[in-house]
Amino acid sequence: MTKNQQIIESLFFVSTVPLEQKDIIKVFGKENAPDLEKEVSKLNIIYEKSSFYIKPIGDGFMMVSKKDYEPYISKLIPSKKLMLSNAALEVLAIIAYKQPISRIDIETIRGVDCKGVLKNLLSKSLIKIQGRDDSIGKALLYKTTDDYLKHFGISNLNEMPTPDEVTELVESESKHNLISQNLKEIQSKLSDLKEKKARNEATIEGIDLSLIHI
Repeated sequence: MTKNQQIIESLFFVSTVPLEQKDIIKVFGKENAPDLEKEVSKLNIIYEKSSFYIKPIGDGFMMVSKKDYEPYISKLIPSKKLMLSNAALEVLAIIAYKQPISRIDIETIRGVDCKGVLKNLLSKSLIKIQGRDDSIGKALLYKTTDDYLKHFGISNLNEMPTPDEVTELVESESKHNLISQNLKEIQSKLSDLKEKKARNEATIEGIDLSLIHI
């Protein structure tokens, strides 16, 4: 491992946010700053047999543990679940797929006011303001942040499923739920028939026994 790689590695160890090329320039100086993406590729080769690696997130990179070790880490450090309402998830999904997008356009899609939801998402750093549109009134435009990518475990927006894939998944899940429901109904009916048969057999056995006593 080169000296530059050791320095970059130490930066990853202490950073709580994705490192970007501008951070490397700040540390090394503009003239001596190595290419972060190239150095990350080299470091990940070194980390092949390690429990961690460097993952691209948004415009930067972050050191994370490999999924195989997550069950053990969660026992020591329980993950903090970000609680979001259905309304917040709906707005977040609209922004993720339509960004940058104005509040008016979001409300047109949802059909209800979303000022409070946007304020909540901004406070959680899941979205940010990305300038203004060119229409009359110059409405604020919203887009997702790197924290959004981190929370949902994706490197960039290209990893998000397409609307068609989401529809297909929902339809598939609906079919699965319908099949599961039908199976449960069949199992319930079979159980009822089994109990009924058992009661009938018990009744017949009782009659036979009484005949024997006679």
